[in-house]
Amino acid sequence: MAQLSEYLRACRARVTAEELGLPAVGRRRVPGLRREELASLAGVSVDYIVRLEQGRVRSASPSVLLSLAGALRLRPDETEYLLRLADDDAAVAGKAARTAQKGQQVSSATRVLLDGLVHVPALLLGRRMDVLAWNRLGAALFTDFGELPSRQRNHIWLTFLDPGIRGLYADWAKVAQECVAYLRMDAARYPDDPDLARLVGELSLKDEDFGAWWSDHRVRAQRQGRKRFSHRVAGELELDFQVLDVRGGTDQSLLVYTAEPGSHSAEALAFLTSWSAARAPGSRPELDPDKEHRA
Repeated sequence: MAQLSEYLRACRARVTAEELGLPAVGRRRVPGLRREELASLAGVSVDYIVRLEQGRVRSASPSVLLSLAGALRLRPDETEYLLRLADDDAAVAGKAARTAQKGQQVSSATRVLLDGLVHVPALLLGRRMDVLAWNRLGAALFTDFGELPSRQRNHIWLTFLDPGIRGLYADWAKVAQECVAYLRMDAARYPDDPDLARLVGELSLKDEDFGAWWSDHRVRAQRQGRKRFSHRVAGELELDFQVLDVRGGTDQSLLVYTAEPGSHSAEALAFLTSWSAARAPGSRPELDPDKEHRA
C-alpha cells in the first residue's frame, strides 16, 4: 500500500480548501487540504485517513476510495489509477507481472493497418510506451526507429534522452510532463514489471526533470490533445493526436497525428509525406532530403 499512501498524500497536497469551498481558517503548515477536511468531505474518520496515508491499512474498499476521489476532485483517469494502486490482490498482481514480461507481438493485421495510413503519422505503442511498429510518415516525423537499438525504441526514453526528439517538440516541458503522467498510469497496471522499473531508474538517474516529475505522482490516461513540432524538414507543425486502443487484450494502442484541413500544418504534413515517399527504397529522389521546407 506504499504507492497508494504516497499518491493520496500528493493528491491532498494539490487541492486547496478554497477550491472546495471550505473556509481557509488558521495558518497552514503544509500545502493542500488538512486531513480533517478530507475526512469530513469523504465521510470517513480522521484516524482512517492517517492510517491510510501511513500505509497501515491492509486494504481499502472501492466505495471508500471513490469517496476520497470525489472529495479530492480526481479526474476519471486519476480515480482509475487510485483504484488500481489499492488492488493488492496477489493473484492479480502476479498475473499482471507475468503478462508484462511476455514479448509484445504485433499482428499482421495491425501492420497492414499501419502501412495503409499513408497520410497520417502513426506509431504502435505497447507497455511502457515501447514503440512496437510505425508507418513511413511516423518515422519521417520522429526518427528512423529501425536504426535504433531495441531498448531505445521507447517513446518516453526518446523524449527525454534523445537530443533530436527532445528538440523536435516546440513545448518540450509540457510534452515530457504528460509522458511521465502516462507512464505513471501504466505503472499501476504492471507494478512488478522489471523492464518498467529499469526504465524509470535510468530516466531518474539521467534526467533531473524526470525524477522530479515522477515524484510528483501526477497521472493521465492517453486520449487526445495537440502538439507543436519544429521539424527540420517540414518546419513548424501543429498536430492533433489521438490514442486508439487496439482490441484483443494486447495492451497496445495506436498513436496517430492529424492536421486541421486547409491549415499551414496540413500543407507541411503533405510536404513531409512527399519527402518521405521520395526517400523510400526504389523511389526516385526528386526531393532533396536536406532541404528544409519553406511553406
